[in-house]
Amino acid sequence: MRLTTKGRYAVSAILDLAFHSQIKPVTLTDIAARQTISLSYLEQLFARLRRANIVKGIRGPGGGYTLASNADEINIADIIAAVDEPIDATKCGGDANCQNEKACLTHDLWMGLSEQISNYLKGITLAQLLEKQRVQEIAKRQEQDAQLVIEIHRHSELVSNLNDLL
Repeated sequence: MRLTTKGRYAVSAILDLAFHSQIKPVTLTDIAARQTISLSYLEQLFARLRRANIVKGIRGPGGGYTLASNADEINIADIIAAVDEPIDATKCGGDANCQNEKACLTHDLWMGLSEQISNYLKGITLAQLLEKQRVQEIAKRQEQDAQLVIEIHRHSELVSNLNDLL
């Protein structure tokens, strides 16, 4: 089983949102900067996450996104399922038609692995991840890194504007 970029990005973005939306709504631009995910890709993911009632949008000045539920009510499997990412180690999608429209020799093995992975991800909530010291340290570092990139961009714009004037 391989979790694709879509599932990984969705989990990273939601964890970022959970960490930063405790104070105020978070914009997708901020998440994109901290997680180095394309803004247009995040918009697609958040449309699915909104439909799955994982996040809610807040319009207007100071708007952005927040979690639709408490962090202890959202598990990682819910996030992955919301972006249509299957948690499946079989090659048949669990349909037992892997070999000439019948179950293959190892079908039950891969089904069992899929169940273990699913149960593991269902057993981890955003709140549990947020409590981890390492997650908090990384989130703070990402915020500092994103702020540094913004400052560098601002300075390069200023230099460019000065060069245009000269």
